[in-house]
Amino acid sequence: MPTDPLPDWVPAARQAIGDRVRAVRTERQISQERLGELTGLDRKTINRIEQGTHATLIDHLLVIADVLGTPLRDLV
Repeated sequence: MPTDPLPDWVPAARQAIGDRVRAVRTERQISQERLGELTGLDRKTINRIEQGTHATLIDHLLVIADVLGTPLRDLV
């Protein structure tokens, strides 16, 4: 990690991204399990991203955005 401890805004931004992923996923009526199947990610990973507890890779967000049919900028 670049800074230890992380600045307070990092977990807050992570949570905001997770909230947007969850909102789009539920709007599309896709379960976490199904999103995991479609992206090749584990359902637990999807859950961690949505909860903001997982420092996710940009690659994962790119795949999630693609599967959800939304631009990455709408998630971040």
